[in-house]
Amino acid sequence: MRELDRIDRRILDLLQRDGRLSMTDLAETVGLSATPCTERVRRLERENVITGYHARLNPAAVGRGMLVFVEIKMTTKSDEVFNRVKREIDAVPEVLECHLVSGDFDYLVKARIGEMSDYRRLLGSILLKLPGATESRSYIVMEELKETLLLEMNR
Repeated sequence: MRELDRIDRRILDLLQRDGRLSMTDLAETVGLSATPCTERVRRLERENVITGYHARLNPAAVGRGMLVFVEIKMTTKSDEVFNRVKREIDAVPEVLECHLVSGDFDYLVKARIGEMSDYRRLLGSILLKLPGATESRSYIVMEELKETLLLEMNR
């Protein structure tokens, strides 16, 4: 992948903030005509710098107002176990993110649910399906102070 120049970074910054920005408006803002701007965006998509465009939903408005984090500790660790965990976690629609981490626990799971009874069901299904899950620690978010998907482009 080639180095991103100043215009590429500006395009990425603007599209992160508004993925519905028209090519005409985007081009005007970055100081290009529409054709070269569109070509840059397509190249950024082809090179997998831009991986998609999404509508951002209000979780509470769609019945998923409760945010939980779960740390999970495993008894065994191997490629086979890691692959099975990935398959099992992929099948749980409430899970937004799952990360293999270093430290006292092996996995950090982020999930959105509607209410506490959903949490109990979610936790039970995750722990029952994961091979060698021995311990978990959960955190219910009381207040969300900051959540963003924006990656700073000034560097």
